[in-house]
Amino acid sequence: MQPPAAPLSLAREAAALRAGRPPLAEHADRLCARIERVDPLLHAFVPEPGRHHRLAGEARALAARYPRPEDRPVLYGVAVGVKDVVRVDGLATHAGSALPPGVLGGRQAELVDRLRAAGALVAGKTVTAEFAMNAPGATRNPHRPAHTPGGSSSGSAAAVAAGLVPLAIGTQTVGSVIRPAAYCGVVGFRPTFGRIPFDGVIPNAPSLDTAGFFTADVEGAALAAAVLCDGWRPDGGDDAPCVLGVPAGPYLDQAGPVAAAAFAAQLETLAAAGLTLRRVDLIPDFDEVARHLRTVSRYEAAQTHIDWFARFGGLYRHETAAAVRHGQEIDPDDYLAALRARAHFAARVAEVAAREGVGLWLAPAATGPAPLGLDSTGDAVMSVPWSYAGLPAVTLPAGRSTEGLPLGLQCVGAAGADERLLARAAMLERLLAAAAR
Repeated sequence: MQPPAAPLSLAREAAALRAGRPPLAEHADRLCARIERVDPLLHAFVPEPGRHHRLAGEARALAARYPRPEDRPVLYGVAVGVKDVVRVDGLATHAGSALPPGVLGGRQAELVDRLRAAGALVAGKTVTAEFAMNAPGATRNPHRPAHTPGGSSSGSAAAVAAGLVPLAIGTQTVGSVIRPAAYCGVVGFRPTFGRIPFDGVIPNAPSLDTAGFFTADVEGAALAAAVLCDGWRPDGGDDAPCVLGVPAGPYLDQAGPVAAAAFAAQLETLAAAGLTLRRVDLIPDFDEVARHLRTVSRYEAAQTHIDWFARFGGLYRHETAAAVRHGQEIDPDDYLAALRARAHFAARVAEVAAREGVGLWLAPAATGPAPLGLDSTGDAVMSVPWSYAGLPAVTLPAGRSTEGLPLGLQCVGAAGADERLLARAAMLERLLAAAAR
């Protein structure tokens, strides 16, 4: 596989397409040619024999609907990859599984309604780990094909990183947006739990499942968020200097040596730029938090699959079947206790942030660069506390390992303050980019 093309800027691509550069028919041809050239090696997209014919027809219809540039919606003609747990009219949903066609069908997801209303073209379904759990799909890392792209939103992260599409939809239960974004060297945004409607998406663990997406940069993430997130306030951001919280203790100890060294260097860069860093003993009980999250996720996964697994359990891959069986063994009282603990933990994080004046938490986005091998999607542990609390998070590409693999910085905001998170993340993105030059 050749080195990946530079990721496409969503903001620039959208502006050019609205201006008619190139015309949509030509754009659809170029898009399909890119996918046909690159994806046989990358495996970011679910195969679709009629892709070119479908997209050409959708492009013609969209161009006829909006002949005047000034009338064109914000994502006019933008190609979007959609994770194959999200229902899209006209495309089958398999969730990376071998279940019979139609079993997982249903109404198109609300988030796809929003994309299409904004003028986007669905380039196709992107590969997912089976049922957005742990059994990897076929996708390879665009930077090193022998290394995992992460998961479970593997195809979406890789498609953006390889320059196939400027925007791709993922989902996160624990670390399925933040981690693959870090491994593939792109921005990954996981908003506050519930901020993007999840109806029409195959669930994993409904108390944790969150729709998110991948872009080349924070500017593109803000553009997509304005389309996808409920009640987005374009003027709700605040990039004023704030205290950057560093959650010292057993949580940060989960990072491997490469990630820890890179994180220390990133903190030095931000401190040298005049930003205030504050180390806080936020999660001394990290092991207990991780145990509670696993209880919630596994118990709810078993409930989600209670019917499908009873009918088609023999078609499940062994990693997924093991997770479902584990969830079946969890005592309901333990599950309810873990939900109560979740509420207490989220309140604690909010209280500590207010007391310490922390406007943004920082941490490595993954335990290190993408591991060698395609039989695992990597370790999601760096996302555990934030996903458990339902907080918004974003991965910023931040340097590379000595092997040339991308590394990511994770920025975490307050619940509901997604606009402020992205505004502040854009400031950090500029500072890190300036230091790297």
